[in-house]
Amino acid sequence: MRARMQPHALPPPLIETLPNGVRVVALPMPHLRTASVSVFVRVGSAHESRALNGIGHVLEHMAFKGTRERDAHRVNLDAERLGAEVNAHTDKDHTAYHMRGLGVHAPQFVTMLGDIVRHATFPDDELAREREVLLQEVAEVEDDPMAMAYQQFDQACWGVHPAAQPVIGQRRVIERCTREQLVEHVQQHYTGSNVVVAAAGAIDVDAVVQSAVAAFGDMPRGAPQALPPAGYASGIRVKRMDVGRQTHLVLGYPLAARGAEDAAGDLAAAVLGDGMSSPLLLELREKRGLVYHAACNADRFEFGGQLAIEASFAPKHLSTVLRETVQLLRRQAERIDPVDLERARNQMLVRLMRHDERLSQRTEDAALDLFALGRVRTAAERVAQVQAVGGAQVREAFERMQQPGASVALAGSVGRATTQRVREVLAG
Repeated sequence: MRARMQPHALPPPLIETLPNGVRVVALPMPHLRTASVSVFVRVGSAHESRALNGIGHVLEHMAFKGTRERDAHRVNLDAERLGAEVNAHTDKDHTAYHMRGLGVHAPQFVTMLGDIVRHATFPDDELAREREVLLQEVAEVEDDPMAMAYQQFDQACWGVHPAAQPVIGQRRVIERCTREQLVEHVQQHYTGSNVVVAAAGAIDVDAVVQSAVAAFGDMPRGAPQALPPAGYASGIRVKRMDVGRQTHLVLGYPLAARGAEDAAGDLAAAVLGDGMSSPLLLELREKRGLVYHAACNADRFEFGGQLAIEASFAPKHLSTVLRETVQLLRRQAERIDPVDLERARNQMLVRLMRHDERLSQRTEDAALDLFALGRVRTAAERVAQVQAVGGAQVREAFERMQQPGASVALAGSVGRATTQRVREVLAG
């Protein structure tokens, strides 16, 4: 029986567009005492040239190393004196800066984030020190076979599109980028049409908007930085690593971009591999003992989407794991088990409810909706989209995604003939 879950009733989001294109989203949650404020900028690694891949990630780190009025210590101290947490992240299609603390301080968070985003000075001595931190982060990724498998997977999926580039960037860019290049990146990409200021929680909406006007109202407008679609380029990538004794696989297919609002693709990923009772885990782990870990997820960006299946196993099981996984996918394209559909739908609905209760997730959902759709979907709308998807639509999603062929990436303990073995299994 299909669950009819309803999200907690909350005031509708308020969206204010400033004359220069900056959008302010206020998501009041009066039953809370804390608040989360984030500034989202529509620029990520997919906006970067090959020569500067990683410049945005360097900038995200360096933004906290001092502004015109405050040094690095003061930037952190001002937030921590209020008990607030400060963080940031870079992704393929956006960069975000976050603060979370008491709701009464939300207008101050807007002001402090505005200072960080707009007035960072990127001191040369701080840049020299932060290079070492960033290079250690790169080394940590390079030592992680699954992380490297995902980097290879992006290359297999997106080919020559900039979406194939790693968010963390290239060592050579981290080692050589200059303060002048960081300043130029801000001037080119950090513009009003590409900024969303989002606040959620126990907030005074009017005060948040007033702070946003003061902090961002004189920002240059610029032009929207929409990303062109990434043509799907199914391929096989293999990276041998002298780390551990396992093979790490990422196998996947194309999904619609975020703007398509295609809940069937998201539900397909949950049907296949969300939870221990899913077909993927049931077949590969519980029945066959081939893997310790396997999962399936859907990632959708502004330029395109991916259904990604990941698994780690002994190298001798490579052909069997691949064969069983491909057969599972083909069976899903023929028939969706009603029990699996019920499980997956309820898992997604619960996850949506949890998202609705997490301040940082609500602000991110709102900002990315604005970039991709030009509007903010309500929690009720997201729930309704999932509930409206039937088994036939999920089956069609599986059928459609497999038509261009699989993208496969392997890292870790892999043999020299691995690429040929993968081709043979896929062809069979």
